Amino acid sequence: MISHIQGKLVEKKPTNVIIDCGGVGYQLNISLHTFSQIPDQENLKLFTHLQVKEDSHTLFGFTTTSERDIFRLLISVSGVGASTARTMLSSLTPKQVREGIAVGDVALIQSIKGIGAKTAQRVILDLKDKILKVYDIDENSALESNTNKDEALSALEVLGFLKKQSERVVDKILSQDPNADVETIIKQALKNL
Repeated sequence: MISHIQGKLVEKKPTNVIIDCGGVGYQLNISLHTFSQIPDQENLKLFTHLQVKEDSHTLFGFTTTSERDIFRLLISVSGVGASTARTMLSSLTPKQVREGIAVGDVALIQSIKGIGAKTAQRVILDLKDKILKVYDIDENSALESNTNKDEALSALEVLGFLKKQSERVVDKILSQDPNADVETIIKQALKNL
């Protein structure tokens, strides 16, 4: 199994990168989250997952081992393939996917393109216990931060801001300060909207 690839970044696209490692160019499929994390520098190290099928060997690249771990958990669910898992990690950050599963947020998982209600429920059912155990997430605190986010988004919507735009700003605020209360989230969001 190939654990990581380190070498010269030859090409960078939103869906894949090519890394020259010892004169061989490796193409790695990446998520938009990984794409946004890759610095524009010559030397690059990505953690990998090698998917072997009858007709292909496909490498997936990740900037962190935690993103790779979430990817591997997602593809372990029946009905979730590598491309669906990559789409999930492109639509949401690994932390959002992890917390969404931990608190059983079917609507969040279902908001990802290509994920229906049954698949979202299966992902949560299959992975919730693993994620709570492996990442030592306290289900109640995750629910509380989710409630703060929902309340802030509702308030911003009442004030006339678009939900998608507000959600991006609120997610950014919560990534910097996960314990922010509703009032703080709204104040910060109003400065950035």
